[in-house]
Amino acid sequence: MGKIDLEAMAMDELWSLHEELSKLLSVRIAAEKLELEKRLAVLTRGLNVQGDGTDLRLRGEVGKTRRKYPRVLPKYRNPKIPTETWSGRGKQPRWLAAAIKSGRKIDDFKIVETPRAKGRRG
Repeated sequence: MGKIDLEAMAMDELWSLHEELSKLLSVRIAAEKLELEKRLAVLTRGLNVQGDGTDLRLRGEVGKTRRKYPRVLPKYRNPKIPTETWSGRGKQPRWLAAAIKSGRKIDDFKIVETPRAKGRRG
């Protein structure tokens, strides 16, 4: 195929050429996408991969569903920022670890339960 003089072509000819190119490109793009998806499936060896490439099994989102745990009420509160609380489970929050390191006792931060609040726990 020789060089085409696009400047000399009529509008109808250019439009027909555009339509032919669009059809040809969409077919080739679809074929290439299918080929790439096949290669990706081989490379990931059947891992369940999301569109962004992250493996769902590595994130724990495939297979077993997460067990539902009962809501745990907070046992400790930061007196400087009362919205910061800790249930006593897991790693100690930074504010509590720093306070203990500076010499305070963990019981200084314990949330005192009122009789009224005890009845609401249910």
